[in-house]
Amino acid sequence: MSEQSADTHLIVYCTCPPGEKALDIAETLVREHLAACVNVLAGITSFFHWEDKLQTAAEFLLLAKTTRARYPELESRLRELHPYELPEIVAVPMAYGLPDYLQWIQQEVQPQ
Repeated sequence: MSEQSADTHLIVYCTCPPGEKALDIAETLVREHLAACVNVLAGITSFFHWEDKLQTAAEFLLLAKTTRARYPELESRLRELHPYELPEIVAVPMAYGLPDYLQWIQQEVQPQ
């Protein structure tokens, strides 16, 4: 187990409309080395208030693995790519992780 991840590694949650747009966003984040990996979870349903109405939306959930150092660029790029007026972009620190996996994340998100 490694405690270094609490300070350096993040999982970024981002909901997207289902379909190609979510897949394109995920691919772009990895291709541009802003995330080492992005999992795309299909088939979620979100309930929320928007414009004073209870809304329901079918969405995909992106789980992007990155570092604290790359987060500002990842957030900026997500905002550029995302079709929502107010996208959900939430980062949480990884408390622990397999050291080799954490090292892989670190290597993958190095600026090219």
